[in-house]
Amino acid sequence: MDGKVIVITGALGALGSVVADEALARGARIASVDHAPTQVPATPDRLELGGVDLTDAAQAKKAIDAAASHFGKLDALINIAGGFAFEAVADGDSKTWQRMYALNVTTALNASRAAIPHLARSTAARIVNVGAMGALQAGAGMGAYAASKAGVHRLTEALAAEQKGKITVNAVLPSTIDTAANRASMPKADFTKWVSSKELAEVILFLASDAASAVTGALIPVSGRV
Repeated sequence: MDGKVIVITGALGALGSVVADEALARGARIASVDHAPTQVPATPDRLELGGVDLTDAAQAKKAIDAAASHFGKLDALINIAGGFAFEAVADGDSKTWQRMYALNVTTALNASRAAIPHLARSTAARIVNVGAMGALQAGAGMGAYAASKAGVHRLTEALAAEQKGKITVNAVLPSTIDTAANRASMPKADFTKWVSSKELAEVILFLASDAASAVTGALIPVSGRV
């Protein structure tokens, strides 16, 4: 990945930070885009863009354009920004469904739309999304989240078909990711069965690499040992 320029949304979170660090270690240059604020100064290898609301198309475009301008090009977009909610359908709030769609689908849509004109100038352009194993068959309390991640799956497939021969578009489908927040919310779970952030990052970065040039439209399960 030496010299490649990668935009990572949600890059200041538990998974995004691991993906960013792993990409940097492989020689990539990184633009970290996140809703959280940041005041880290830009370097030749890393640009942090904080306070960005990716549910707003104009803010997404401004951030992606800034990244492409800073580095002079864009080779890959990794859409990690998103959210989770556990809520029963019958007595839940319809606003939860709207929020899950906005955080999981709209963020990926806006970032992808903004990135496509820049990616089109790369000889090895990549978009990698984060779907979910739980969207393949939703369990109790997973309706809003699973429906939104299913939307990410369909977005991935549609974009792959539209950009075939120009940009590869794929998604990883993790099971429960081993993060501090997930451990806190499920303290009795067997954490050894979950997929680690580093394991998931390996698959994400493969899909963003030259080695994955023949893979597009794929929804790749990364289930750990669940």
